[in-house]
Amino acid sequence: MLSRSHRLFSRRAALKRAVAPALVPLMKLAETSAVPQETRPVNRNSAPSQLKITDMRACTVAANYDYPIIRIDTNQGVYGYGEVFAAGVKGSALSLKAHILGRNPLDIPGILRRIRNSAGQNFWHSGYGAIDLALHDIAGKVYGVPVWRLLGSKLRDRVLIYCDTTGSEDPKVFQKRVARRKELGFRFFKMDLYTRLVAKRPGAVERGVATEKGLGYLCELIAAVRDVIGWDAPLAADHFGNLTVNDAIRYARAFEPYKLAWAEDFIPQCWLNWRGFKEIKEATTTPILTGEQAFGLEEGFQALLDNEAVDLIHPDYVASGGLIEIKRIHDYAAVHGIPTVIHMPGSPIGQIAMAHLAATLSHFVCCEHHAADMPWWQDLVTGVSKPIIEDGYVRVPDAPGLGVELNEEVVRKHLREPGYFEPTPMYDSYVASGYLDHRGGWPHYDDDGNWCDDCISY
Repeated sequence: MLSRSHRLFSRRAALKRAVAPALVPLMKLAETSAVPQETRPVNRNSAPSQLKITDMRACTVAANYDYPIIRIDTNQGVYGYGEVFAAGVKGSALSLKAHILGRNPLDIPGILRRIRNSAGQNFWHSGYGAIDLALHDIAGKVYGVPVWRLLGSKLRDRVLIYCDTTGSEDPKVFQKRVARRKELGFRFFKMDLYTRLVAKRPGAVERGVATEKGLGYLCELIAAVRDVIGWDAPLAADHFGNLTVNDAIRYARAFEPYKLAWAEDFIPQCWLNWRGFKEIKEATTTPILTGEQAFGLEEGFQALLDNEAVDLIHPDYVASGGLIEIKRIHDYAAVHGIPTVIHMPGSPIGQIAMAHLAATLSHFVCCEHHAADMPWWQDLVTGVSKPIIEDGYVRVPDAPGLGVELNEEVVRKHLREPGYFEPTPMYDSYVASGYLDHRGGWPHYDDDGNWCDDCISY
């Protein structure tokens, strides 16, 4: 009697003999189509291994915040867009140009590691994140895949947006502003609830902090907004930033009846003061959130997360490090059961980039939108379906890269200063950005001790 292994072998052999004739035409087809099939997702005009960064340029859109947008160019005509933190300066990215010139933009981790190891932290925050976005845009275009595919699996086709609402000391004005956002289809709201909104009321503020009377006035503003959006819609309170732990607890407890989704950044420097955040969190039922001013997992978020000092984290779209770093932060937070909200007060470039990222995050809640009062905001880009935000969500693009292109005509109408991605040769070498503001040489002693009025010794 044949052993089991012999019987299996005989069955396999018979199967091969039966199937082999049918495979012949497929094998011949494969011989002629293998190369196109293997390279179909790749930009046929690009040779990835030979790709080199040749330039970084920038322009600044004047909006509710300034939008400093960068473009990284390559030797094969493929380019990528990134964005410096809203209200930031394009120089924070351009100052890093010398660190990336000549490198293959597909080596994203290597380039970012080079910046972190070579440049001081004062350069990192939004310039680093802007470069991260642009490199991913390039990589997606080269490989013919959307950026979300480079980051992981798509867990959702659209991303929930929370809409910021500019504050007012007048409850009726506040109601009008939030009502407009509701009419636009937003489902998740945030209100600017700054202490200064009640500062003009007698006895409301002492030494920059709300008194009990002042807290009552702030609560009246929350109640006014609740009257418009109802109690089912999530409502959060924006950045406070300058309170002590004890005052933060007073504020948070006063807000408890209004069931806020979170109260944001009660105290400063979250990356140094996790103990303060933990004390606030444990003293109130109002959820505590922080993170928009922190950079990096190890530098900014790890202590907060290891000590479970907050209820939610709030990394900024570029100032916290960009796509790779925010994903690291999110994944670490998810282990601790802490959800991620994304801070994003920027242009459609940043909004779409965060949609790609958020699509891959398991413990994602929502992403900010801060331009509801700007009718031309979505006109800054083409390539995506409009409206970009519909029924309170952004649809995740499937086009290669970020899937958006700048609308040059609209951007030029709203430039902060003249110049649309002009050359930036003054940033090609490793020279301090302060010197570069002179756009040339500067007075100094050269290496031989001779005084030089207008020369560069680099």
